[in-house]
Order: sequence, then C-alpha cells, then structure tokens
Amino acid sequence: MAKYRNNLPLLSDTVFLMDGGMETTFIFHEGIDLPCFASFTLMNDEIGRRQLRAYYTRYVDLARTRGVGFVFDAPTWRANPDWAAKLGFNAAALDDVNRRSIELLLGMREIYETPSSPMVVSGVIGPRGDGYRADNAMSALAAADYHAGQARTFAKADADMVSAYTLNYVEEAIGVAIAAKDAGLPSAISFTLETDGRLPTGQPLRDAIEQVDAETANAPVYYMLNCAHPTHFNHVIAEGGVWLDRIRGLRANASSRSHAELDSAPDLDPGNPEELGRQYRSLRGRMRNLNILGGCCGTDLRHVEQICFACLPVSKAA
Repeated sequence: MAKYRNNLPLLSDTVFLMDGGMETTFIFHEGIDLPCFASFTLMNDEIGRRQLRAYYTRYVDLARTRGVGFVFDAPTWRANPDWAAKLGFNAAALDDVNRRSIELLLGMREIYETPSSPMVVSGVIGPRGDGYRADNAMSALAAADYHAGQARTFAKADADMVSAYTLNYVEEAIGVAIAAKDAGLPSAISFTLETDGRLPTGQPLRDAIEQVDAETANAPVYYMLNCAHPTHFNHVIAEGGVWLDRIRGLRANASSRSHAELDSAPDLDPGNPEELGRQYRSLRGRMRNLNILGGCCGTDLRHVEQICFACLPVSKAA
C-alpha cells in the first residue's frame, strides 16, 4: 500500500528537497546517451539502474544531512506512448518500465528514509509533445484519456502521487489532473514559463492555475514551476495575490536563457549556483507555501546545495 498517498507530508510547512536536472546531468556531466531526453531507458539494464540509484543517492544524502524531506521523482518524464514508440517500446513494455521505475524508488525509500527525512515517491508525467512548444494541443478530455494509462500504472505500483512537469498549456494540465484523480492519486501540476512569465501559449500563470482549479474542482493538491529561471517570473510573483498560496514547488533552470536558446545550445549553461540559491530565498520570502525545492535543466548537486544554504535555517544547513 502507498505510504503517503492519503496524508502527503508535502502539504505541511516541512521543507522537501528534489533532485536537479536529471537528463542534463546524465548527458553533459556523465556522458550517458539519452535518446529523446528519456531517462526511463536507463531502467532497461542493471548498469542503467545503478546509474539512477547513484544519481538519486547524492540528493538523498543531502536531504538526510540537512534533516529535511525528499521527493523521489521517477525517471518517467518521457514514458508516455508517443515518446515510447519513438524509442521502440510497445504498450506492454511501457507499462512495465513505468511500474519498475516506481518499484526502484520504493526500494530506495526502504533503505534511506528516516523520521527526520520523510521520502515521498512520485510518478512523473511529462507533456505528450515538446515541453517548450504547445504544438498539437489536445482538449482536456483527450489529455485525460492519453495520460490515464500512466497514472493507473503508478497507482497500482504504490506511488504516493503524480507530478506532471513542463506542461505548457492549460488543457493538458487539466487532463493530467483528471487522470490522476480517476486513478486515485493526488497530483502536482507544474507549468513551464517563457521569459515573460507566461505559459508558451501566452496565458498568464495566475489565469492558468485558476482555470485548472475551476475545471477540476481544485483537483491538484498543489502547483509547481519548472524549466524556467527565476528572472523569467520574478515580476509575476512580485504582483502578489492569494493564488500564490497554491504554488508549493520550484524546479528552476540554472540558466536564464530562453527556451529557444536552450533548445539550440550545444553546451550546458550552469549559471551561478550561489545566485540561484539567493533567488530561491527571495522567492520563499514572498511565497509562504513554497517548501518543495529542487532544480531543472542545467542544475546539479551544487545548485541544490546552494539552495539549502540559502533557504534553510542555520541549524539545518550547518
């Protein structure tokens, strides 16, 4: 039975860490080939599974050292039917790799969880298409149907929740929230933003969150932002409003480059880890529920460490 599904500790004021940019770490720092940016392919052999365990362990150790919680986000961002087909996975193989990804993380939790570091296992859902462009957008009902299989697999595998990352238009977000709810899982919805602080469709962030809540009866347990730099949305947060209370998580990019620049860049821009930590601290000062902290593209352990130093009390960051 899922440990935290009906009592998510993430909804308290306890700080939880997440990992950094998994795919960019594997590709640029470790020289691992990830076709289609798909980390779930590492689940196919023991070498890949060892690489995943080693990757997660460095962040788990940081969370335990700091005495905070940790979110095990499964390596399944690309593990949906369209991307899997490009990688040679049929429906049965896709279901199997989603299930085994959760099982790997449940096994790690058994080893590493402590009373001061609760660890939540989350099945990750990514966009059907490109995370940076809202091409071939689905209706909300079509999106719910499309993502339902992955959500059901996570539920059967005893994941605690679903986290949907890099969503760039509101109908897909609504669909994921519906699919997760139908599978009996709480969900977190994470939007990506352009340099103007809006979704790639041009919709303001506040409007997107309020629309998802209105059309799903507040189905997501919280919202997140990912794959954008704090300088892209700082002005949006500065406007304030009670709607900001719905945002609990942040996985920012290391780089302030636009999505188009990142897409065409041959190199990895690591940004400034210390500065990123200070930007997280500033955001937490204006977002009272922001308690789930990690990184996205270009970030690694250095960035998450600096986020800890900047955001955690001295007693926990010593």
